[in-house]
Amino acid sequence: MSVDLIALDLDGTLLDPLEQVSEANRTAIAAALSLGVRVVLVTGRGVEAPAEIARNLAIVLPVICCHGALTKDVQTGRTIGHIPVPLVHAKPMLEYAERNGIDVAVYVEEHFYRLGGVPPYMSDMQGPEWNEVASFRDLPHVAPTFLRFLGQAAAETVRTNFARLPLHFKFETWGTFEECAVTSRDATKRHALENLCDTYGIVRERVLAVGDSRNDVPMLRWAGIGVAMANAEPDVQRAISRVTASNTEDGVARAIERYVLDPRLHERTA
Repeated sequence: MSVDLIALDLDGTLLDPLEQVSEANRTAIAAALSLGVRVVLVTGRGVEAPAEIARNLAIVLPVICCHGALTKDVQTGRTIGHIPVPLVHAKPMLEYAERNGIDVAVYVEEHFYRLGGVPPYMSDMQGPEWNEVASFRDLPHVAPTFLRFLGQAAAETVRTNFARLPLHFKFETWGTFEECAVTSRDATKRHALENLCDTYGIVRERVLAVGDSRNDVPMLRWAGIGVAMANAEPDVQRAISRVTASNTEDGVARAIERYVLDPRLHERTA
């Protein structure tokens, strides 16, 4: 079957180490869009960065962000889907973190919070939507989209104290930096992508998905064509049979060219 939708992770996949989209990746995405193929960004980040990237690439589909917990229509600002962490679980986790000096960030849809003095560990933890608070008790009394435990000590705290909770724990390592994102059990990239495809009447067999992280694996396995990046961890590459080039070698462009553009070209010339 030909591909009707391309799902792309951001960090380590579409973005290079400088968090830029290469010219080759831009060109391949534009070519796919010109053929009527839909493109969706699927990321663990909050709304702001993927929304800006989508606009720059002329992608009109909603963005799937916050590890699948939030799907947002960037054209209208409308929330398409939101699966937050139940407050009954989030509240004691935040109280424990504050009491014990554990670094954690709280995402509430498009608004993000950290305690005063907690450093912005990564570039995506800065910007106008980020707020410092004196206490997590000052947050809006709503279920958060997800919690982000920052650093090895924080990730170990989750393993030791909260692993029994009925939540989804996404442990990731970026170089020497470890973190753990905590979402609802139902909030995954795979489920959000599946729901979006159902909305547009697209079957999984006609989906190309590209990613590099452990939390991408269920999405890559679900898609008709799942492709891992060459810079992915070895266990990710072992889990996915197809591997493209790295994010420094235009891996996304290579995957689109192979599985989307070349087949369409052959159809046109047949």
